[in-house]
Amino acid sequence: MGTLKKIVSILSITISVIAQERGEFFPSGLNIQPFSANYLEPKLGFLFNLNQSVQSDNQNTLRLEIGNSIDVYRYKLNENAVLSFGADLFTYSRLRSEDNFKFPVETIDYLFGLNVGYKTVEGNRSYGLRVRFSHISAHLVDGLYRSGNFGDDNYTDWTNSYPFVYSKEFVELIPFYSINELRGYAGLTYNYNIKPAELGKTGFQLGFDYFNDFFDDDNIYPFAAYDLRVTKLKDYAANHSVNLGIKLGNKHGRGFSIYLHYFDGNSIHGEFWYRKISYTALGFNLDL
Repeated sequence: MGTLKKIVSILSITISVIAQERGEFFPSGLNIQPFSANYLEPKLGFLFNLNQSVQSDNQNTLRLEIGNSIDVYRYKLNENAVLSFGADLFTYSRLRSEDNFKFPVETIDYLFGLNVGYKTVEGNRSYGLRVRFSHISAHLVDGLYRSGNFGDDNYTDWTNSYPFVYSKEFVELIPFYSINELRGYAGLTYNYNIKPAELGKTGFQLGFDYFNDFFDDDNIYPFAAYDLRVTKLKDYAANHSVNLGIKLGNKHGRGFSIYLHYFDGNSIHGEFWYRKISYTALGFNLDL
């Protein structure tokens, strides 16, 4: 028993020394910045629809996004390469805009999971890989439920949609390469557990984001981003997501973004996965 305690103590001291020299718990910022046009990224803000065409649904809607990702531990492999371990926790909700500044919540999706990131920086180039292990569940909310008294009858019912079980656990791999401020990436997602069962197990992704120094100012950065996501929804279908905007603050860290967002494809919300939508929105986002 005494020998075991000595071994544990030596290992603890060794790990502590290594961590102090090359590692850091809860460092500031992220090793790998979110991919700007990818909807499965941590955001804190709103998207207000400017116009939309939704199959069998013409109501004005907006999206509320509340979430964050953190690097729990970051380890410096060498002068250029960093390995990180982190956690993700965020939601994205669909709300309906009504008179008197009312926004009933129609549906909400939850994501939480773990991530591992690797990045090498060499001059104006960088490349790496992010791997995520995540869970998503989706739920209809009371904004789609009507209740009231009509004459002699009490009436309660869901409007247009009815709740069902939507849940998935998946692993996602996104390698990337950037030169100057242009970053391109490709991705593969495998849903190892998914409901409804008719949804596909695999998905593919391709995109880029670009932050420009046009204003020659350390606090103002125009940016553009595009994300193409191909997923199996009975048949394979493509989702297109485009962002054009300006970020105020640190282009690779904290700041505030104002942008135009265009989306075309199947709804990102699990309870509405079967709905084909197309819209343009004005977005506001805080990068923490």
